[in-house]
Amino acid sequence: MPQWTAERPLRVATGFTYLGPKFMKDNGLKHVQFSTADGALEAAPAMGIADAILDLVSSGTTLRENNLKEIEGGVVLESRAVLVASGKALIKRKGVLDITHEILERLEAHLKAVGQFMVTANMRGSSAEEVAERVLSQPSLSGLQGPTISPVFRKRDGKVLRDYYAMVICVPKKALYESVQQLRAIGGSGVLISPLTYIFDEETPRWHKLLSKLGV
Repeated sequence: MPQWTAERPLRVATGFTYLGPKFMKDNGLKHVQFSTADGALEAAPAMGIADAILDLVSSGTTLRENNLKEIEGGVVLESRAVLVASGKALIKRKGVLDITHEILERLEAHLKAVGQFMVTANMRGSSAEEVAERVLSQPSLSGLQGPTISPVFRKRDGKVLRDYYAMVICVPKKALYESVQQLRAIGGSGVLISPLTYIFDEETPRWHKLLSKLGV
């Protein structure tokens, strides 16, 4: 670990010019020089204008992409986003409750979709049931409630054929590659993968909890 001195201070790039110095002082750290940087702070160490950065971190993906890692014991402040509303306004102001309902629906649907992917593949089969049996025989292909199987119509020699079926399931990121391998093993081809933005449930638990508190 380098020994920082007045002549060679630890250079920290940050936008938190109050919290940063306060944290260092409270923890007895000396010889620290703070500076602000234009653009992405993560690039400051690679550019040679800082030894470390102090910034907001959520998943840590951006840090890893820039070959940075969180310093143990270096959490300055933990925070979270909170939706706050006036109970009276929700009941009395026209439209406010409806807007709140939509916000809660979108938030819950987005949070549920984080890390989930939609996987689509074509499979030859004699019927949707036969294809479904093959899909459900694999441990990673059950999806949220089960696979969606639908016929694929194609034309050959002037005739419309229905000997292929499209299968759609929802798969978590950690099981993505395993799911693709299992699909291939049972005859899946043309596998398409796309990230999900929202997964809406039949009901929104937070919405019903809010209505209960409001007595509506």
